[in-house]
Amino acid sequence: MKRLPPLDRTPFMNAIFRVDGNSVVTSPHAAGPWDPSMQHGSPPAALVVWAAEKIPTQSEMRIARVTVDLMRPVPVAPLTIESEVLREGRKIQLCGIKLSAKGIVVVSATVLKIRAQAVELPPEVVIEPVELPGPDRSPVDDGAFSSSPFTTGCSLRAARGKFGVPGPGAIWYRADRPIVEGAPISQAMRAMIAADFSNGTSSVLDFRHWTFLNADLTVNFARQPVGDWILLDAESWVGPDGAGLAMARLADERGYFGRCVQSLVIEKR
Repeated sequence: MKRLPPLDRTPFMNAIFRVDGNSVVTSPHAAGPWDPSMQHGSPPAALVVWAAEKIPTQSEMRIARVTVDLMRPVPVAPLTIESEVLREGRKIQLCGIKLSAKGIVVVSATVLKIRAQAVELPPEVVIEPVELPGPDRSPVDDGAFSSSPFTTGCSLRAARGKFGVPGPGAIWYRADRPIVEGAPISQAMRAMIAADFSNGTSSVLDFRHWTFLNADLTVNFARQPVGDWILLDAESWVGPDGAGLAMARLADERGYFGRCVQSLVIEKR
């Protein structure tokens, strides 16, 4: 009699990750547009921030900068998180976060936190407002360029241009699916999720004939965003030797709060 394989009794996961200590179970919802076995860049970037935010600080702090180096393709597979404090102080904390798959580091990241304190600023120092239409006044973008599992868990509203259509674009993003099971999506996590879409928001090349994966992601914050929607006001530059940049100003409905940059690896299909 033929023996049947054991049933998979893992409970259905709506979230992207289930974290137990340093061990991470990854849902198929994490997959990106380039390869179904490879994660979209947003989930590991958000997981890095989640891990860094769990590290206690000497005083109240907020995230000022996140740099994520994608050392290797991040598989849709179990991961291990390692967190450490690289610099501890009263005014700053620098955290190091690594994600590994089968003992191999696939993501190496640093997260800089700065002490949060009220500062009385001159009246001329104001938040730069967004003059583009807000998410409620921007048409729905179906993200047809990238119908990957992760992208389908996000809502997109196109303030200018269209996702995946060559040229500068400005698109509002909202993460609708939980990232870490049982945990809310923090505001910094929402910014990281949106930021990794910069190359698709402002693609220069036709996705059908070219790939333009990002090898890293750096996001700088002047302040923490508010609300669920994050705007990427983005553009890309492509060089003649296989490298490029995708860059964006990040905003919420109050105004601009940060910038992000991705280094792109350009290849013909």
